[in-house]
Amino acid sequence: MSRIICIANQKGGVGKTTTAVNLAASLAAAERPTLLVDIDPQGNATSGVGVDKALLRHTVYDALINEAEPRGLIVDTGHPFLHILPANADLAGAELELAAEIGREQKLKFALAGLAEQYRYIIIDCPPSLNLLTINAMTAADSVLIPLQCEFYAMEGFSQILHTIKLIQKLLNPLLRIEGVLLTMFDARSNLGKDVAEEIRGHFPGQVFETVVPRNVRLAEAPSHGKPVIYYDIASRGASSYMQLAREIIQREVANG
Repeated sequence: MSRIICIANQKGGVGKTTTAVNLAASLAAAERPTLLVDIDPQGNATSGVGVDKALLRHTVYDALINEAEPRGLIVDTGHPFLHILPANADLAGAELELAAEIGREQKLKFALAGLAEQYRYIIIDCPPSLNLLTINAMTAADSVLIPLQCEFYAMEGFSQILHTIKLIQKLLNPLLRIEGVLLTMFDARSNLGKDVAEEIRGHFPGQVFETVVPRNVRLAEAPSHGKPVIYYDIASRGASSYMQLAREIIQREVANG
């Protein structure tokens, strides 16, 4: 059975798509069959694994709106064990089109149900907002991974996503849990970064990953080359951090049986 993890934070610029792409690639590098699901109309996760959005004839939009068979929409990334259910700008209108649908919050859940035996991990990249697409992701997921930038305003809006998770648990997905909080864009030279990290760990004991993702030029460069960072520069600190995160997630799963 698959484990479905959605990467969500309504605050932009926190490393959400970077985390989705590079965690998926790192899990795949550990020889776990992994599907990356892009439900952000910007389609950055799609281009981040080297898929040209302009050439796509069918995307996750067709699964959500036209009830197309998801297996026929999946694209091979060219990287072993890693596939993607892609997105492009067509998805921008999906929220309005879904609004009048019965069971609109569960469209993605039903679309992914038939893929449970094919992939060990399904990683969903959400839009930077708590909209119907994000609600679909949380309803379909087993857990939510929340990237949080190590900056002064890190906690701003964080209570909002926690509130949304509680509502999803209450109304749509009682088994949803928090996979963990991932500290991103950490600058070890900055006292502010260290203070923020310490504060977050104090507020959420046991829920913050040991892995911390540093500010890293290679992480920023990799998407422009259409590659996860482990395929762009395996020796970089960014690549090491996401491989460590993948190990941490795998080890947690083993420990929890």
